[in-house]
Amino acid sequence: DKEGQMFSVTIQRIEPRQIVVELGRTEGIIPLTEQSQAERFRVGQRIKVILQSVMTAIKGPEVILSRIDKLLVQRLFETEVPEVQAGSVEILSISREPGSRSKVAVWAKQEGIDAVGSCVGLRGIRIQNIVNELQGEKIDVIGWDSDPAKYISNALSPSDVGRVEMNQDDLSATAIVPQKQLSLAIGKDGQNARLAARLTGWKIDIKSHEEAMEEAGGELPELIKNVSQVVEESTASSVGPIKQEPDEQVDKEAGHEKPVFDKSVFEAEKA
Repeated sequence: DKEGQMFSVTIQRIEPRQIVVELGRTEGIIPLTEQSQAERFRVGQRIKVILQSVMTAIKGPEVILSRIDKLLVQRLFETEVPEVQAGSVEILSISREPGSRSKVAVWAKQEGIDAVGSCVGLRGIRIQNIVNELQGEKIDVIGWDSDPAKYISNALSPSDVGRVEMNQDDLSATAIVPQKQLSLAIGKDGQNARLAARLTGWKIDIKSHEEAMEEAGGELPELIKNVSQVVEESTASSVGPIKQEPDEQVDKEAGHEKPVFDKSVFEAEKA
């Protein structure tokens, strides 16, 4: 019943294929497959981990812990951000490449609350505490939007997206950016685009404005400002993330669309 919870543990031994930690009155292990290769550990160090499973072994129960589970990012936000812990700000999706970068989509359940600002904190103190725990892993906090075009544009942060053209038939989108923003939008080895696609659940192609103009014969269609122009009959559930990301549904509440977040999907297969 404690699977998926976050624990603070002390490293006892560092072995070639696993790290052995003290977990209360028992021991836990972090297998090599559940470690970020970008992180460095030392005996006696205190770290946060996710309890993934308890397996039966010859010597007794074996507690498997993880440092790369997306749920670790979720739990750290719950610890550091009172609004997330209280439920006034919800985390709707996370995409992560452990040790390198994560993108976190957030949404405010109450009007007047700045979801992104709440997670970042005054002078960035809240997000910095999370980054420190993850040993420097970069974290982009993204504002979720019920308009997929806007959501995709936000997800490609820190780049500035000029326009988003969408194809509802295969859930694909083309983001058009200024030439000078192209490498930033794509990211090193395609990381920014890859994480944005996982976060939103849309296949994303990125082109410069010049390239898009050339392909369109010198003329581009109007920028989609409202997704209803393309998918009037669709609901927000039709643009939910890929299977390992949280599913989004729509609930009519207080006269506006409210996404409903199923936290159980964080225990699904990691990206």
